[in-house]
Amino acid sequence: MSIPFSVLDLAPVVSGSSSGDALRNTLDLARRTEGLGFHRYWLAEHHTMPGIASSATSVLIGQVAAATSRMRVGSGGVMLPNHAPMVVAEQFGTLEALFPGRIDLGLGRAPGTDQATARALRRSADALSADDFPEQVIELRNYFAEDSTVTPAAGNEPPVWLLGSSGYSARLAGLLGLPFAFAHHFSAENTLPALALYRDSFRPGMLDEPYSMIGVSVTAAESDDRARELAAPQALAFLRLRQGRPGKMPTPEETAAHPYTPLERQMIDSRLGDQVMGGPDTVRRQLDALIERTGVNEVMVTTQMFDHADRIRSYEIVAELYDLKTVEPPAVSVL
Repeated sequence: MSIPFSVLDLAPVVSGSSSGDALRNTLDLARRTEGLGFHRYWLAEHHTMPGIASSATSVLIGQVAAATSRMRVGSGGVMLPNHAPMVVAEQFGTLEALFPGRIDLGLGRAPGTDQATARALRRSADALSADDFPEQVIELRNYFAEDSTVTPAAGNEPPVWLLGSSGYSARLAGLLGLPFAFAHHFSAENTLPALALYRDSFRPGMLDEPYSMIGVSVTAAESDDRARELAAPQALAFLRLRQGRPGKMPTPEETAAHPYTPLERQMIDSRLGDQVMGGPDTVRRQLDALIERTGVNEVMVTTQMFDHADRIRSYEIVAELYDLKTVEPPAVSVL
């Protein structure tokens, strides 16, 4: 299956480390995955989460783009309701001017945080709903028009993607003729319905034909047992997040010693069940089946592990399985 593979990074902060360590790991991972043949590298916007260091997404995109030379770099995504569209246009117009042809602007409609933080970001208790997301997207894109007075956005529009975990953004992306990225890694049950809705709703716009990508959580190792062991800390971190106790990714020792209740075990198993996880043969079989089932044009891999070297090795295994250095970029020139 010769399709592009890409990287989604949240700049994870692990126990005993700092945000600076996480950001330096991001730059190292970007350089290494570029060398492995991954097509693009996206950073995700999250706020007030001790285990995620990618909150200043546009700043980090600029650093990753400067540290690499070929791969596309972008947001996966910018949560547009948190920001004035003109500010986003200025930021990404600047990035596109600095790194022409290498920047992606992925947009989401969720706040990516709690209501108190959303108010702090927006400096207002009003407009906390995402109901005006379509109007925000259109306003944002207008700032990139050649006749716009917003500099350096004018004439420097990067490809705009819509991101989603349900049908809302899928339908909107189709109606606007934009590429669509679905968050399979945390909404697997909605993947097929959302992709079908996107394709059924598609009207030519920025694209002449639909282009879809899914985000997939992948833990690849030398064996199935080792992969499950490596996936355990991020699963516990996710469990604590769902329990309202976000924190840094725990150590393997802390993970093994955690007194799991039966309900927590069930939640962990459900979390890991939606992931691609295992040794090389298992990972290849699971990814092939997912690609065939979804019919997507591209796969974006997100891998969260406690040890940076293990994380790099996981991406190496995926690159080796699909011989990514030989995969041609998408035929659509703007992607």
